[in-house]
Amino acid sequence: MNRFLDLADFSRDEVMDLLALARRLEAHPEPQALAGRILGLLFMNPSLRTLSSFQAGMMRLGGSAFVVTPGQGTWNVETRTGAVMDGGAAEHVREAIPVLASYCDALGLRAFAEGKDLAADLAETPFRLMAGLCDKPFINLESAMNHPCQALADWKTMDDLAVPRTGRFVLSWVYHPRALPLAVPAAVLHMAAQRGMEVVVLRPDGYALPGPVMAKARAAAAASGGSVSETADRAAALAGAHVLYAKEWGSPACYGDVDAESALRRPLADWQVREPWFAGTRADCHFMHCLPVRRNVAVADEVLDGPRSRVVREAANRMVVQMAVLHRLLRGSR
Repeated sequence: MNRFLDLADFSRDEVMDLLALARRLEAHPEPQALAGRILGLLFMNPSLRTLSSFQAGMMRLGGSAFVVTPGQGTWNVETRTGAVMDGGAAEHVREAIPVLASYCDALGLRAFAEGKDLAADLAETPFRLMAGLCDKPFINLESAMNHPCQALADWKTMDDLAVPRTGRFVLSWVYHPRALPLAVPAAVLHMAAQRGMEVVVLRPDGYALPGPVMAKARAAAAASGGSVSETADRAAALAGAHVLYAKEWGSPACYGDVDAESALRRPLADWQVREPWFAGTRADCHFMHCLPVRRNVAVADEVLDGPRSRVVREAANRMVVQMAVLHRLLRGSR
């Protein structure tokens, strides 16, 4: 293993093997496993959990890490192919990434969607270009349409909670003042389908996930024995649910059109998760969200602070599963 870009690159058994390694490292730490190894982290966009959990995980394995945030103590970086660099960017990724890779043993990159052209973001062309410039083990820290580290942590969280492999998993759109990227919903949808779950995407009209995202998840479900469906009927979606996973995302139908998007979401403020949402779920239904979350906008305090909430546990698992990814990428390459 020298790339961690997408859970779809791995079979279900391979993912489970990686999770077994995460549990082993959690129970039996290896504080010198990556002694002398260096992880480079390039963040084109903000982070709290991804940045800190990778640094902490690398240190817990005996290694070290450096972080580069373009424009904050370093040059601004240009990502476009064929760009005439007469603006604010002084560095191009074609030089920056090979240089950074030469300083470390593995490199992670976060580069969000541009949010202007849905087809272009679905193609992930800039991210794939940047990944191709790195000749070292490479990690997707979140791209336009994927967040495999979050998805892996969510899988482990459900395993920790003994959520049945075939349980009912509801991925629900929730309100946010503006459009957010599709990376987490796409990754989590695929993860639950790959795990073998009965997956329901709950969303208002206009917020159906893109066709390629749904098709990818349905293919994973077919291979694992799971299923994928979608609905705008909240009661029907949540009936018997084992997990309610809330996430904000922008409308593919209005992609890149701020005014149209604002008009579409304006009447949807009631898509805020509150305790009555769980009336028809299983009594032990778990609530999940990748964080950050806007309290009392996307999710009410009563849910986030209540006994169903697993959001802190999810975040803690980020470090654990990423330690397994780092161990697999770097321990075997000695």
